[in-house]
Amino acid sequence: MNIMKVDTLIQARWVIPVEPEATVYENHALVIHQGKIIDLLGNEQALQKYQTDNLQVLDKHALIPGFVNAHTHSPMSLMRGIADDLPLMDWLENHIWPLEQQWMSAAFVRDGSDLAIAEMLRGGTTCFNDMYFFPEITAQQAIHHGIRASVGLILIDFPCAWAKDREEYIQKGLALFHEMRHEPLITTPFAPHAPYTVSDEPLNRVRAIADEFNIPIHMHVHETAHEIRQGIEETGLHPLQRLHELGMINSDFIAVHMTQLTDDEIQQYAQTGGHIVHCPESNLKLASGFCPVAKCLEAGINVALGTDGAASNNNLDMLGEMRTAALLAKGVANDASAVPAATALRMATLNGAKALGLADEIGSLEVGKAADIVAINLDSIETQPLYDPISQIVYAAASHQISDVWVAGKQQLKNHQLLTLNLSDLKQRVAKWQQRLKS
Repeated sequence: MNIMKVDTLIQARWVIPVEPEATVYENHALVIHQGKIIDLLGNEQALQKYQTDNLQVLDKHALIPGFVNAHTHSPMSLMRGIADDLPLMDWLENHIWPLEQQWMSAAFVRDGSDLAIAEMLRGGTTCFNDMYFFPEITAQQAIHHGIRASVGLILIDFPCAWAKDREEYIQKGLALFHEMRHEPLITTPFAPHAPYTVSDEPLNRVRAIADEFNIPIHMHVHETAHEIRQGIEETGLHPLQRLHELGMINSDFIAVHMTQLTDDEIQQYAQTGGHIVHCPESNLKLASGFCPVAKCLEAGINVALGTDGAASNNNLDMLGEMRTAALLAKGVANDASAVPAATALRMATLNGAKALGLADEIGSLEVGKAADIVAINLDSIETQPLYDPISQIVYAAASHQISDVWVAGKQQLKNHQLLTLNLSDLKQRVAKWQQRLKS
């Protein structure tokens, strides 16, 4: 037998590929070469077939695909806890927007992105979908720290430190799209903020450009009952119906939140092939409403998970988000079988990859896909005794049990230690921003 030399071989107690759903392989190994998964097979077979200088034995761990945090505002990590326990519009208009107007800068976005990336890598997120100002800075930091990112080309009707008007938002966004189109870890969807902050003319421009360059569109939609009332008062239409009539919604559209949906809207949206990103903890904290996840999944809609920003969550913990999503779905549907553990795990991984147009590359542990992998130590007292590793991960595991993370085959977290970020330096930078924002 010819023995192949490979970059990395990871042996684990369990491998949970997500696809096929609810599958668990015991005592299996992932074989990684040139950033890709090239084999998944039993531990003994792997040692007979492959040779490596980087053998990692994780005999108390489960390997899962890296989490895809399908909606974030990563620089807002610097505002974590600054205006808690307020409804959305009060939180935005009287606290967050004034702070952004005062402090928004490239340096703010750099340090906030670093803080978010550190938290996400430590929590098993290997890809995040962002929406914020100075997106080129977030993209640069993601590349520097080796995390995959879908960096939104932000658009809003109002001026900010990054762009003075709608035209400048669009032109800067297009420039970033062209700059990043060959970066292996970066994609750049358009990110108009919300129906109530972006008017028809720029939305029509974005739709035309997105069609020309095959760019997804990522947007807050139907987040609150107030948004629905405002939309009806201003246009005579529900915001979602307005977007339909503008031709915005198709299989490349990513609607975030969707807490205010009628049964007819669910069916209409399902027919478009559009995606939903559910952010249960942020929606709960802001009392925005409940996305009817079980109904959406039953209708055939791809539902992914996002944390939203740390200013409204207050963390970027996808394990926690996954658990909350599963439990909340059961309560909303009044059905304990709604969103079982395997479905919740799929929402946090492969469904997010599908929403971002990356399902051929990430989201499951399959041969040919990028080696975006997370190792979770299930020997912790919090996950004992262990009958079903998928259920334990969704309902019992915590982020401190995540020990190792790889992105495109490159290890970014090793035995709980980040390999690209100096936490002491990061904490000093964050402390300086805390003093500025407190003032």
